Amino acid sequence: MRAVVLDTAVDGDGRYRVDEVAEPVPGPGEVAIRVAYAGVQWGDVLVRGGHLPLPGPGVPGFEAAGRIVAVGEGVARGRVGEEVVALVDGGACAEVVLAPEALALGIGPASLRDAAGPGWAGPTAYDLVEEVGRVREGDRVLVHAAAGGVGTLAVQFARAAGAAEVVGVAGSPERAAYAEGFGYDRVVTRDEFPAVLGDDRFDVVLDPVGGATRTANVALLAPHGRLAVYGNLAAYDPVEISADDLLMQGLSVLAYNSALLSRTHPARLAASARRVLGLLAAGRIRVGLGSELPLDGVGDAVSRLAAGAASPGKTLLRVS
Repeated sequence: MRAVVLDTAVDGDGRYRVDEVAEPVPGPGEVAIRVAYAGVQWGDVLVRGGHLPLPGPGVPGFEAAGRIVAVGEGVARGRVGEEVVALVDGGACAEVVLAPEALALGIGPASLRDAAGPGWAGPTAYDLVEEVGRVREGDRVLVHAAAGGVGTLAVQFARAAGAAEVVGVAGSPERAAYAEGFGYDRVVTRDEFPAVLGDDRFDVVLDPVGGATRTANVALLAPHGRLAVYGNLAAYDPVEISADDLLMQGLSVLAYNSALLSRTHPARLAASARRVLGLLAAGRIRVGLGSELPLDGVGDAVSRLAAGAASPGKTLLRVS
């Protein structure tokens, strides 16, 4: 079968090539999916840079939409032929990918292309709002990376949870304008943050950035506020936060790791992903879809994402 293979670089980023590799065979509890679309996301940037390992023969890709063509031991034969989206730990940029049955989710009436849109961002945004940040009626919410996959969904979930105001932070005026179309009250640019917010305080802040931004976010929390941490886009430098200062204001700093959740409690992650797919099918949320590229376009897509030059919306690879 055709697949993208990431060659590990001795110095710097890895390089992609499309090659013929052996078609994988599902083991116990797994399904094999004939991939129609693979999603491109920030995890691909981390893999290319050597920050995340890839299992197996070095085929990247964490999100797939397609049709189940084979099942392993313990999986009902009736799933063969089912159209699904799958959250995987690698291998999606190929004509066939293996996925845990629990994370191969039926798409219902949605098209494969539409269902491919949320990817890992769907359950991540849902859990950040509902489970980690616990957004309540009347809360004020601040969302970093507002124009990204998580950000454009998080604002919709926060609205549904009753947030009184949702403010976003985006990397450029163009990305800020794009994010505003998903329901933000206002979106400020990264260069303006945090000065432009003045004395504003927030009940919930969603932070995938880290570094100095994380420190600034703690200062922006209202009493009893919750800082939900789910990434380090800017820096891996440690951030020191005084537990005594948190205690005095009743503040909470909480972390969310969807990749870890997929290994420790996959059913919980799957339940959130199903809720997102159900809301998408019902027309209650929308996902911004961007460029659609052939399989050999993955290198350009990841490079543009890493450089902050990707066009708004989810980039999908047409596989088969």
